[in-house]
Amino acid sequence: MDSGQLAWGITATALVLLMTPGVAFFYGGLVKAKSVVSMMMMSFGSLALVGVLWILYGYGMSAVDGPGQFAGNPLSAFGLAGLGNEDLLGAAFGATFAIITVALISGAIADRAKFGSWLVFAGIWATVVYFPVAAWVWGGGWVYELGNLLGDYPAVIDYAGGTAVHISAGAAALALSLVLGRRVVFRKGAHKPHNVPFVLLGAALLWFGWFGFNAGAEFLAEGMPGVGLIVVNTLGATAAAILGWMVVEKIKDGKTTAVGAASGAVTGLVAITPACANVTPGFALLLGVIAGIISALAVDLKYKLGYDDSLDVVGIHMVAGLVGTLYLGFFAIDTGLFTGGDFGQLAVQAIAAFGVMAYSFTVALALGWAIQKTMGFRVTSEDEVAGIDNVVHGEEGYQIEAEARV
Repeated sequence: MDSGQLAWGITATALVLLMTPGVAFFYGGLVKAKSVVSMMMMSFGSLALVGVLWILYGYGMSAVDGPGQFAGNPLSAFGLAGLGNEDLLGAAFGATFAIITVALISGAIADRAKFGSWLVFAGIWATVVYFPVAAWVWGGGWVYELGNLLGDYPAVIDYAGGTAVHISAGAAALALSLVLGRRVVFRKGAHKPHNVPFVLLGAALLWFGWFGFNAGAEFLAEGMPGVGLIVVNTLGATAAAILGWMVVEKIKDGKTTAVGAASGAVTGLVAITPACANVTPGFALLLGVIAGIISALAVDLKYKLGYDDSLDVVGIHMVAGLVGTLYLGFFAIDTGLFTGGDFGQLAVQAIAAFGVMAYSFTVALALGWAIQKTMGFRVTSEDEVAGIDNVVHGEEGYQIEAEARV
């Protein structure tokens, strides 16, 4: 690598790392004031724990020798020993993806989860789901080789993590929301964001960091030939998704909201993640609008179906991840059904997406249930109603309010 590639690799790693505090702000603003510390600590706990596990053995698990291997040898690069300068930079970049994937799940169980139990779940889920799935998608595993396994089919396209990050996190979020059950009060409008500026700040940090998330891997390619397309698609799809979400809000509720705009931005970012390098800018705009509309409608399904996904991880990450991944089957450059290809691209995209979703959901459901039955995962109803910051962490997010009550 030349100095420019190395510099962009370092910058992209820092950008993606910043996204996890962005998630903390986004999620923290959406919960009630007495749960904001707990919510943000779940992201920072993920950052600490998964960062260590990735360096110890996660990186070694993220590459395989062939599609028949479940995961790489965790001892093959234990502690990243023996890696050269460029490989170490690649390992650091990969760590940031593992960290944020785990942090995303936490939004589904806001207001009611024990921090210690969350860390146990985060460490085991990262080990048995994210690290192997990263190998499947990017490290030579069955998703990476699916086209060859099926015969004369195109390769699965997932440039930056529609399956490995968003679909897997969304499926795990759905599983945990079922394990922990509904909050004491569960109805539309019952839980209002306590700090809308936090939500907007979090969305802005995510959008800022996402240019590293989507375009970061270009530092591995000489001359970074695809970086321009990736950057403009990351900008355009996100902006279009905000418009799509706001239109749905206006039609449904008569008003457009700041929280809706922020949610639309995250939806667009999720949807363009797998497709950022493989659709034209015009089709990226169309993807953003479609994802914004579908996710804006999907977030209300939890009230009809009865699962309490507190901060809409399922409706945004799993749904928009599926939309972006399947969209490539229709509009991927040269291989999409309507852009020069046939049904082959759609077939491999669907198999990869639903295969990863089923695996993550099943493991998360079993793991969450085991934790709930042994050490307990959910706080008491009394603590939930009172707010769990003091109970779990001995802190309050807003000391001025606490002093005023005294």
